[in-house]
Amino acid sequence: MTSEHVRSPAPSAGAASTVPATAAETSPDAPWPLHLLSEKLKAHIERAPAAWVEGQVIELNRRASMCYITLRDVDSEVSLSLSVYGTVMDRVSSPLERGSRVVARLRPDFWVKTGRLSMQTIDIRPVGIGDLLARIERLRQALAAEGLFSAARKKPLPLLPHRIGLITGRDSDAMKDVMRNAALRWPAVEFEVREVAVQGVSSVAQVSAALAQLDADPRVDVIIIARGGGALEDLLPFSDESLVRAVAKASTPVVSAIGHEADRPLLDEVADLRASTPTDAAKRVVPDVTEELGRIRQARGALERSIRVLVHREGESLANIRSRPSLAKPEGMIDVREADVGRLRSRALRCTTAAVEREADAVLHLRERVRSLSPQKTLDRGYAVVQTAAGHVVTDPSEVAAGDALRIRVAGGRFGVTATDAAGGTDDGATDRRSSDGPP
Repeated sequence: MTSEHVRSPAPSAGAASTVPATAAETSPDAPWPLHLLSEKLKAHIERAPAAWVEGQVIELNRRASMCYITLRDVDSEVSLSLSVYGTVMDRVSSPLERGSRVVARLRPDFWVKTGRLSMQTIDIRPVGIGDLLARIERLRQALAAEGLFSAARKKPLPLLPHRIGLITGRDSDAMKDVMRNAALRWPAVEFEVREVAVQGVSSVAQVSAALAQLDADPRVDVIIIARGGGALEDLLPFSDESLVRAVAKASTPVVSAIGHEADRPLLDEVADLRASTPTDAAKRVVPDVTEELGRIRQARGALERSIRVLVHREGESLANIRSRPSLAKPEGMIDVREADVGRLRSRALRCTTAAVEREADAVLHLRERVRSLSPQKTLDRGYAVVQTAAGHVVTDPSEVAAGDALRIRVAGGRFGVTATDAAGGTDDGATDRRSSDGPP
């Protein structure tokens, strides 16, 4: 659509002086002519620079040399009508259709005659799968560099969740698969379901809001975000940066079950657990009651066997202990000690008796020796001991003078004598004494 430049007739000199110069100066008594406002709006709008925008084609009508497109924002409920020349459409590499994602260079255009604002399209290009994948990959690398995909920050799933938060499409097959398979595996499981849009411009906002609600509910142990398969464009909301960051901030463990095994949106990377399908999510979140009962039976059997083995082993140990002589005949220990004491007493008595007898013999021998060496024995052989009156033993005749009183001791007793001869010399008695004292 071409711009129409309307030139109003030049006002007379008198009229020009009555028209306000600016919009702020207008009043009920001094209004602007409508064409003047339109011209000023057109001049102001035409000064705006052209801008590249991205959106999704929801309506497309081609009439002769013009094409009219309604473009909607990919994340918000905002749409805009575009006017595209046929020559611009002819330059598009692949034909556009409803649902196509495009980028367009727009410039605003104001139609003075009708006061209608339109967006003139200077260039339009489809966003191919390769471009979308490249954008997702760049975002993936940026988020990974922040550590949002790190295994260290992923939270473990509860062993047996009592209540599962489920975010899925309205009356979708994914919801039925998750709930049916989870109930088959664990009939007592409960669900807190949030049905939201899982594709389209409102899906990111609705999924994020549902996630916030379930994360704030203390009864919810784990959250599953499930969606069936679809084209790459249908799964783009689950690679949205705001949704990925919301999942990363959630305090409740989050399981991603988006699409099929080959689909891998960014939600799979940030979630605490990635399930290949909604059915796989149900299997990995709740245990199988049949398998758990089997494990319980196995554990009980193993425990019973262990207890029986332990009791049998301890019983044998008790039997062995009871069969020991110390327990079978405990008085035997006393008998053995009594016999030892008896032997020791007999041995001590024998040793003491022998020692006493030996020492008695020694004393007897010593007594005989002493007796044999005593002066009495010498007297008994006929010898006598001569003493002066003072008691001094006379050993030499020169010690005695004639008339001295002497005492003579013999074996049978003692008696007194008086010396009659005090001369020195050897007499018969002396000779007998020497012969008795000396050797024969």
